[in-house]
Amino acid sequence: MVKGGFALLCGAALAAVLAVPASADTLKEALAEAYRNNPTLESARAQQRALDENVPIERADGLPSVSGTASYFEFLEGQGNAARSAGAGIDLGVPLYTGGAVRRSVQAAETRVEAGRADLRGTESFLFTQVVGAYMDVIQNEAIVGLSQANVNVLQVNFEATGDRFEIGDLTLTDVAQSESRLALSRSDLRSAQSNLINARERYIQLVGSEPDDLQPPPPLPGLPTSPEEAVAIALDNNPDLIAAVERARAAGLDVDIARAGRLPRVEGFVNAGYDNTLGSVDTDGLPVGVVVTDGSTTVTAGVRASIPIFTGGRTGAFIRQSQARREAALEQVIAVERDIIAQVRGAYASWEAANAIIASTQVAVDAAELSLEGVRAENSVGNRTVLDVLNAEQELLRSRVQLVTARRNAYVAGFSLLAAMGRAEARDLGLEEYGPLYDPALNLERVRGQVWDWSNDPDPVASATRTVDTEAQDGEISDQP
Repeated sequence: MVKGGFALLCGAALAAVLAVPASADTLKEALAEAYRNNPTLESARAQQRALDENVPIERADGLPSVSGTASYFEFLEGQGNAARSAGAGIDLGVPLYTGGAVRRSVQAAETRVEAGRADLRGTESFLFTQVVGAYMDVIQNEAIVGLSQANVNVLQVNFEATGDRFEIGDLTLTDVAQSESRLALSRSDLRSAQSNLINARERYIQLVGSEPDDLQPPPPLPGLPTSPEEAVAIALDNNPDLIAAVERARAAGLDVDIARAGRLPRVEGFVNAGYDNTLGSVDTDGLPVGVVVTDGSTTVTAGVRASIPIFTGGRTGAFIRQSQARREAALEQVIAVERDIIAQVRGAYASWEAANAIIASTQVAVDAAELSLEGVRAENSVGNRTVLDVLNAEQELLRSRVQLVTARRNAYVAGFSLLAAMGRAEARDLGLEEYGPLYDPALNLERVRGQVWDWSNDPDPVASATRTVDTEAQDGEISDQP
């Protein structure tokens, strides 16, 4: 056993955990790339644009409508002297009173748009939480691979040194076998760590859309609460899932009013214009001399018509009861979501606090394990410790270092999850506008709200998210650290 092995293990571990390459990806860059190119988020935005269209759809029921008709007839009998007729007409209808159904329908559609925007915020926040987890997983597993590789190197040197001492009769065959066993196990652990790193890198590619490139340590998380009570209070005001549930409950209340409008009269003004032409098919034989026959005639009518529901077989009452039940379900769902958020926030806060405490205690364990290994090595050199004691001390140090890396990862992910539950982990909160303008879902509604032309449409859709089919299959290797 050589003293340089301890320095090799410590140096490699620190380099794997702390080194920052000159050209590296940052967490903010990864989040910005996912924000621009992730297909799940792009799909959610398209779904929101589809939801926006419900506003002009409902609004159209309160606007005038115009329709045209055209006809051609061959009269086989019973139409006097005419043999054929062609006609055209145009109908204009103007809703005057709908019992408030149209107004409530537009309000309900707008309310559901607000709920959809909150859902879009939730999708964005959930995606970012996944990206942060994937980012930290890559960093964690790269560090563990570095620690495992360093451990293999140390144990290789230890095995060779043990063999040399066995040759001169200083150690027994048992010592050599113990060293060889630990070396084999360390190589197995290295392969397992490399497999975990491959999975972490592939997951990163799935979410971000590109390969991880020397990821930098993440920045400190902003705006973390000082107590679970503060976290819950912020979450109840800002959590997008709760906002969406509240808006849907409001829309369900409007649906009850819409159903009740089915009992009220409907009044519509109308204008009809028509033109008929016999196409010169009138038989003038037998008509008095001097009688002039015209082929075409025009009619124009205008008026007001009202429809008053008297009996619908219980249909209207069923609609009202159905909408009331759905409203009750929506109100209960608000409470269910509120409960989930409170539990989620408190759990995330506890996990974050626990992870920070684990970091502190594990750092103490690492420092103690380093000192212990140094002491065991010194005692082994004078014959007071066995080779197995040294191997155990090395294993304890490796285990402590892996636990420290894991605790740091868990603390950061738990902190970000806490921010997400509080409604403070979206693009606007993370400063992603420096990479380009943020997506504003309100702009699309303003664009389509006033469109009344039936022939307007958007260009044929194409996918905008990046594909990952051209990315390389990842490996479990890490770059040489300085």
